[in-house]
Amino acid sequence: LAAMLAGAVALYLREGVPGAPDMPLAERFAAADAAYRDRPSQAEAEAAAPARPAPDLSQADPEYLTMIDQLRDAVGRNPDDQQGLALLASNEMRLGNLAAARAAQQRLVDLRGDQADAVQLMQLATLMVDAAGGVVTPEAEAVLRRALTLDPTQPQARYLQGVLLIQNGRPDRAFPLWRGLLDEGPEGAPWIAPIRAAIQDLAWLAGDDEYRAPAPPAADLPGPDADALAAAEDLSPEDRARMIQDMVDRLQQRLATQGGSPEEWARLIAALAMLDQRDQATAILTEARQRFGSAPDALAPIERAATEAGLDG
Repeated sequence: LAAMLAGAVALYLREGVPGAPDMPLAERFAAADAAYRDRPSQAEAEAAAPARPAPDLSQADPEYLTMIDQLRDAVGRNPDDQQGLALLASNEMRLGNLAAARAAQQRLVDLRGDQADAVQLMQLATLMVDAAGGVVTPEAEAVLRRALTLDPTQPQARYLQGVLLIQNGRPDRAFPLWRGLLDEGPEGAPWIAPIRAAIQDLAWLAGDDEYRAPAPPAADLPGPDADALAAAEDLSPEDRARMIQDMVDRLQQRLATQGGSPEEWARLIAALAMLDQRDQATAILTEARQRFGSAPDALAPIERAATEAGLDG
């Protein structure tokens, strides 16, 4: 769900500002306040949201699907069973039946009332935002506010709070929130990837054009690292080239669609040079220099990779 919401955020950050006339700060805040007040209700946003195709369950385990049908029947017979509702909501979400997941989670939260915990509230808010086509409506915000009152550190709720601020023209408030989440990690958390994809643009919109996102741990960088390249030396030339090409293709696709850290660009340049794709490596180097040229520290690993690959000049 975090990845789904990230698409709308990335699109706003890429297309929502270029070409717009400059505005004094007071006018920007006034416009942001107006956008915040004029948000559609949950019902309006759901009515306007594009229809989502039914999930493809052709590859799902038949026994698992049978168990889910039995769970649905059990909850239907006992709609006040909180444990059954929690299981049903999580499993419907896993299957991609988000409308059913939202209904079960809403019922669970309604039954628990003031006893609903921060995670249950966050899950409901996330499903409401998804049903609204990515819009954080006033109703979803109210659920988020309850979650954050109970647990101000709840990371998924803070991520959605950042989405809300971005949607309503307050990158200055969203940036420190998402920066904190990125610094806290963990790297494998589902909200980290969409934050990494947007944080550089968000920092610029917030007025911090010197910010550089910390590189992910080396073990988490996509693409072939030094150990992988060394291991490939033991393979036949054909298998080695095939292995490296597969990793390079995945890394190149990720950088093209989501962006990445200077270390990831450096790794791509080194791998392309090893594959003797020097024209492509040079093109990537040129693009990386344009992207990170204003920050010598960020450009340093890219220039080292270029030197080691013999791509200087």
